[in-house]
Amino acid sequence: MLNYERYKRNPVVDYPERKWPEKEIEKAPVWCSVDLRDGNQALIDPMVVHEKIEMFQYLIKLGFREIEIGFPAASQIEYDFLRQLVDRKMIPEDVCVQVLTQCREEQIERTFESIKGCSQAIVHIYNSTSTLQRDVVFGMSRKEIIDIAVQGTKWVKERAEKFPGKIILEYSPESFTGTELDFALEICTAVQETWGPDAENPMIINLPSTVEMTTPNVYADQIEWMNRHFKDRESIILSVHPHNDRGTGVASAELSLLAGADRVEGTLFGNGERTGNVDILNIAYNMFSQGIDPKLNIEKINDIIEIYERCCKIPIHPRHPYAGKLVFTAFSGSHQDAINKGVKAMRERGSKIWQVPYLPVDPSDIGREYEPIVRINSQSGKGGVAFIMDTYFGFKLPKGMHREFANVIQSISEQQGEVSPDEIMQQFRKEYLDRKEPIHFKKLRVDDLSDETTSEFDTRVVVIYTDHGVEKSFEAVGNGPIDAVKRGLQEVTGEEMKILDYEEHALQSGSNSQAAAYIHLLDVDNGSVTYGVGVSSNITRASVRAIFSAVNRLGIGQQYGKKF
Repeated sequence: MLNYERYKRNPVVDYPERKWPEKEIEKAPVWCSVDLRDGNQALIDPMVVHEKIEMFQYLIKLGFREIEIGFPAASQIEYDFLRQLVDRKMIPEDVCVQVLTQCREEQIERTFESIKGCSQAIVHIYNSTSTLQRDVVFGMSRKEIIDIAVQGTKWVKERAEKFPGKIILEYSPESFTGTELDFALEICTAVQETWGPDAENPMIINLPSTVEMTTPNVYADQIEWMNRHFKDRESIILSVHPHNDRGTGVASAELSLLAGADRVEGTLFGNGERTGNVDILNIAYNMFSQGIDPKLNIEKINDIIEIYERCCKIPIHPRHPYAGKLVFTAFSGSHQDAINKGVKAMRERGSKIWQVPYLPVDPSDIGREYEPIVRINSQSGKGGVAFIMDTYFGFKLPKGMHREFANVIQSISEQQGEVSPDEIMQQFRKEYLDRKEPIHFKKLRVDDLSDETTSEFDTRVVVIYTDHGVEKSFEAVGNGPIDAVKRGLQEVTGEEMKILDYEEHALQSGSNSQAAAYIHLLDVDNGSVTYGVGVSSNITRASVRAIFSAVNRLGIGQQYGKKF
């Protein structure tokens, strides 16, 4: 039995005054990448210096202007990495590196040595404040925990006053989500008063969801409560650092923005300790999908994936939001049909606003291709097959033909699994375009009789064809070429046929374009119906080929032997 009784609910915030549910995200926050610190320390095979440099440069290219590069006081590799960035002048003037350190004097001293030569830097100090850690890890009182934070702030301030560049202080009450709100406010205020920020020179107070302990709405309540109770709020940049233990890191970050957060720390694709940090790209693409500028250069997601996977040695899950190989793919038949109709409607209406069922964004807008959007397997339906034929090959199958051809493809997919677009086209040729037995259309002559007869028939055709490989011909008249050919085939087969539907369209634009014709044909004698398809640079010839294709599919040639 699942022993759920071992666990207790974490307390929620008694905060009926909350206002965040009434708000909407309207702009991007300040983004801070912690890929090179929080993300890197969670890797099985951490990045070496040249990989860190590549990642750092790419983060800048993506538009990050605040980048936490590591814990230089605790790691020689991270110290050397930062020194390379400084000595090689690789930090642009508008980029601020962030360095993490505990509230220990020797570590703070070493941290300032590592940033020597930077024109600006964020020094990020932290200590754990939660009820549990105060009890079982530190065995300290509230006052003792506050003293650690205040003393750390004083050490940073002493060195910042002598530093030739700009120092921004960031303070994190680590394990904030497990800290009593009144105590979190007390310790943050103590740090704030010690540092002395103002509106022109604010400090960062970062409230991390170090461990997700409950639902995202509770985190939002905590953030809003802090936001409304800070003194001199204009002197504070309110930052959040959500983790993903409950799988709701993105939701926690988004709700915290509603609650007043100005800044988000996270990683590309959510790499980090345990289940990871918040996925900054996920949030940014979510904003993009709502018509909000995410203030990041994320148009080429495949490039981001390539660098991330190479430097971090972690593959992107195929269902990862926006980035996974399968996220813009539909196997479900109803989904495929809806996508097909949505894309068609947009094209016909000339709409500039993206609105396609099951596709929250246009894949091409973020560097993905349309090619893998619809894939066909045994779960697919008629809409998906029709979408493939239209999108890949330009055949706009009549609606009545969707089921007929989809049944052909489904029988294949049930045997082998997924069916590729090329296999679908190969089967289309076999079933329709190359259906040339027992009869095969060869040549056609059309004469206009409108000035020569008072008959109801104004067209005469002469058709040359082969019957089981033997060349034959017939002559017939009718109401246009299609009707005349149908009547001629009825005469030579002795079988009555009826054309139920006829459609045509160009396969491509230009003077050398070919036309596709579709004939829905009924064998009146036995009630069988099917479609035939023909392609030619001449629409009349395409139509005649479609009739012959349908006759062969109905099996009239086999039924009547060599009566042709």
